[in-house]
Order: sequence, then C-alpha cells, then structure tokens
Amino acid sequence: MIQFLVNNEMVQLTQFAPNLSILDWLRTNMEKVGSKEGCASGDCGACTVVIGDLIDGQWQYKSINACLMLVGNLHGKHLITVEALTAKANPSLEELHPVQRAMVECHGSQCGFCTPGFIMSLFALYMNYASYPGKEAVIQALGGNLCRCTGYQPILAAAEKCFTYTDESTQNISNKDHRFSQQVKALTLSLEKDLALNSIPAIEHGEQYFYLPQNLTQLCELKAEHPDAKFVAGATDLSVEFSQHLAYSEQLISVRYCPELMQFTQDETGIHIGAALPYSEFVDSFCEVYPEAHELFERIGSLQIRNAGSLGGSIANASPIGDPAPLLIALDASIELQSTRGTRTIPLAEFFVDYRKTQLANDEVIVAIHVPQRLSNQQLSCHKISKRIEDDISAVCLVLSYQLTDHTMHAVKCAMGGMASTPALAHHIAEALNGKLFSLENLQAAAQKMEEDFQPLSDVRATSAYRLQVSKNLFDRIWYQSAGNMILSVSSTDMNKSVPAIKTRINHASL
Repeated sequence: MIQFLVNNEMVQLTQFAPNLSILDWLRTNMEKVGSKEGCASGDCGACTVVIGDLIDGQWQYKSINACLMLVGNLHGKHLITVEALTAKANPSLEELHPVQRAMVECHGSQCGFCTPGFIMSLFALYMNYASYPGKEAVIQALGGNLCRCTGYQPILAAAEKCFTYTDESTQNISNKDHRFSQQVKALTLSLEKDLALNSIPAIEHGEQYFYLPQNLTQLCELKAEHPDAKFVAGATDLSVEFSQHLAYSEQLISVRYCPELMQFTQDETGIHIGAALPYSEFVDSFCEVYPEAHELFERIGSLQIRNAGSLGGSIANASPIGDPAPLLIALDASIELQSTRGTRTIPLAEFFVDYRKTQLANDEVIVAIHVPQRLSNQQLSCHKISKRIEDDISAVCLVLSYQLTDHTMHAVKCAMGGMASTPALAHHIAEALNGKLFSLENLQAAAQKMEEDFQPLSDVRATSAYRLQVSKNLFDRIWYQSAGNMILSVSSTDMNKSVPAIKTRINHASL
C-alpha cells in the first residue's frame, strides 16, 4: 500500500498499473481534469502540478510534470492540483488565489488550455518566495510552460503582480492557518509512524509490481531478486517510453526512498552526489565549486524536469546526448555501483560501452557519482548547442577541462556528447592541447583533430557536417569567452595584451 495527500484528501492505494502516470490517474480515476495533456512527454507544461516532500521535518514544494511522474512515487507526498487553489466553486475575483487573480487582471489567458500549467508553476514560485524574486527567477519557473496564443508578457506581468496583494499569507500552504494544514499534519504523523516500521511499500496490478525500498540494502536485495526490473527516479525518460512507445515493464523499483541515494556531500576528496537526488537539489551547491557548469545544468530540460530528473538516471540511461555525462567525464568523475555482492567504483569515462549500453550489471544499482576536488588552476568551459534554450536535446555538447600554469595547458580533458554512440573523450584534441600555450591558434589547431576523434551521424537534430563544424567553432568560442579574464597574448610575444571578455552567453528572449 502507498499513501499520500491529494489537495486536502488522504489517499491510500494498493492496486494500479505500475506505469500509470499522475496525469492519467488524476483525469481518469479522480475526475480532476484541470491538469491538461498536451504532449505526454514533459515538453509543454500543461500538466504541471505541485508536489510537496517532507525533507528534514519540513515540507518543501516544487513543480513537476504530471505526465511523467508515476503514481507509485507519490507515496508520502502532498500532491496539489489546480482545482485546490481556490476554496469556492464560484469565487469572486478577490477570492481567487493571488496567482489566479493576477492572471485574470493581467489578461494572461486566451484559449486557456495551457493556463492550469502556468498557474501551477507560478503557484510553486509563490510558495517558495515571500516577495517577487525578479524576472530571471520567473523565467526559470516558466521555462517548461508553453503558450501559443497569449504571448508571455501578460503572464510575466501576472507573476510580478501576484506578490503585490496584501493580507494573503494564509494562501501559502506553509502557513499554519492554511485550510490544508490539518491534513498535512496528519500525513506527517502517518509517515513518521510508517518509517519506524521499516517496511517496503508496494503496489501490484496482476503480475506487475511497483516496489519502494526504504534503504540501500532493501534496494540491492530487490534488484537481486528481480534482475529485469527497471529503476525509477524521476521517470523523465522512462515515462516517455511508456506514453510514446507503449513500452511495458513487469516490475519497477523506485530509488527515491533510499536515503543513501539522496545525499550531496563535499569533503577534502571532492563532491559526492547521490544517484537519485533531483538536479534542483544539488545544482546550486555543485555550481559553487564549478560556476562554469551553471548554464549547462540550467538548460537541462525545464525546472519541472530538473525537479524530478536525477544524475543517476541520466547516466544509467546512457544516451549519447545526455548533457551531464560530458561534464562529469571531463571532470574525471567516477561512479559507485553496489549490489548484494559488494561495491565497486569505476571511472565514468569507462562506464559507457556502446549505444545505451553500460558496465552496470543486472543486479547492480548506481549509488553515487564522485567528482574530484577542484584544483586552484583548473579551468572549465561548457557548451551546449540546441535549437531551443530550455527543454531541448543537444545536437552537440562540449566540455573542456584543463589546468593552466604560466599560460600553458596541462591535464587536458575534452568530452563530447552527440558525436558518437556514447558520451566520449576526444583523445586527439586533448593530446594536441597538452603542454601548449592557451591561445586562439592552438585551440583552432586542436579543433582540426575533430574528425580523428569522431565521425558523428546525421539525424533529426543535426547533420554530421554540422556537428563537426559547430564543434570546431566552439573552440573559437572557448577562446573569446575565456581569454578576456587572462592576461595573455595571442602570438605569445606580448604577455600584457588582454582580450575583451564576452560576458553574455545565451539569454532568454523575454529578458
């Protein structure tokens, strides 16, 4: 059995299809049709709902795509849908939730199909900020919501206006006087009681099962017992297999309830990221050490995707166009694997063996990703080429890491995605740069080694020729965006000559 809160209603479930999405369950089982299905793949945001997690005794709320998250992973959570934002069935304008009222007053809706998703994304923003957080934060919150008729300016205006209403503190669920407070308290007490039992919640549907192990030991034992079972974290890719390709799985095992896989730590050896930890819960801390990676993480899907997706899921998926893998390979990261047989750690660069194939054994689980401590002279450049800013798949991803001593490059690692059947190191390019002066000429010369490292395919995202050419062009970008902060000479004769820095990378059109 699993239990969770839907708005102000406690729900207990024992049987349903393991691959059932929250969206399908809401619309078909609960008759809550406010959440819309636009794409069933996490692209449009029409299905956005808000999920509350009990973390360290406090409820934290975030937006997710209901078309992707599976019902099994709702255990112990608080699901909020658009129907719950206003108490009355026929409210006046003043009785609407501040987000809804602002959307009305700013004329933020026309056809209305996408509006529930925008409302819920703005509601999550309203939940997490006491005052207007600024346009950039709003753009991030709405990056996974598409509107094809209203235009975004009225919606952006509504995002600012909703914070201006007075005496609206009880509209925030974190307020003790909110009308949901008693139900949330009851769920908290029930969860604490269940945790003490240390049992494994599960649901079934005929011969299909969805297991929710509560620790790493239980997880490894279940995987040994069901070697063909698929792991589920955010299901941001797996659910697309279910909805778009009608894939089928007898057993699913959630990794989201194992504390060992939900940790982020730093010590003298480096950074350690739990495999099931959502991006949104570690990216800020990671980017304090590697700020150059911020844009790359910011452009992984949308905020809804980053609130659900995990590093372990992306790596296990072994997609050649997964954005985190080139970054981690370039940083010489390693991956920790565990089973009932024991634990092993291997370099991430050796983990991928072929298209969608890895060294992960049938009874193993990815526990964590370990990134070595950053050296004081380590430089990093991250670049993603795609057709859209947010919520788009890479045509090419390039990450260059190197140590710079006396303007000379050492320990060069260049990793790329979208250029081969797996994310991979560009060995010839690295060799061409090792021991060379950091200069435009040397970067351009190394770029000419691209064909020796990769022979990319042509597909719907880009042709082989485009991938090769844009990858070479990125080495020019690395120079112009990096050299402005260093006193260097292009010709190596004038060591006091500096190149102006290009501070602007890619900005959203609305900013």
